[in-house]
Amino acid sequence: MPLEIGSTLNLQLREVGGGDLNLADYRESSNVFVYFMRALSCAQCNAAVRTLAAQKNELAAAGVQVIVAVPEEEAAATAWKAKRGVPFPVVIGKDGTAHAEAGLLRKVFGAIQQSGGVLLDKEGIVRYSHISTNPGASYNKADLAAAIETLTASTAA
Repeated sequence: MPLEIGSTLNLQLREVGGGDLNLADYRESSNVFVYFMRALSCAQCNAAVRTLAAQKNELAAAGVQVIVAVPEEEAAATAWKAKRGVPFPVVIGKDGTAHAEAGLLRKVFGAIQQSGGVLLDKEGIVRYSHISTNPGASYNKADLAAAIETLTASTAA
């Protein structure tokens, strides 16, 4: 599974309302947190995105760029981003879904898309990964903060 700590994650994505987005483009310039939503209609996932948006300045100060990956088509994702005022790049997979490309599965007889997040350092290496089939457990603010603190402490040393 490509989301193991210490592995690299190279996703070929398309930013809604924009062009191609490659995670490798952030190497050397920014740490990246990719939040994988279960679905645009997922209340818990939307709450997580609102929390991340409220943390935008704090995350930017820590050198972390947030990207939100959604499994829907571009038109739906574009409308959702505009309606919700999401301040981060929202991406879909170039070929299939970003979720499938990253190894996030559809569980419970294919009915539930896994969601969660992955933190990449400036070298593109996975430093934190939390994936859940339960969307209520897909984002943990304290766990991400601890992972960022560990990451920034290790790069400062």
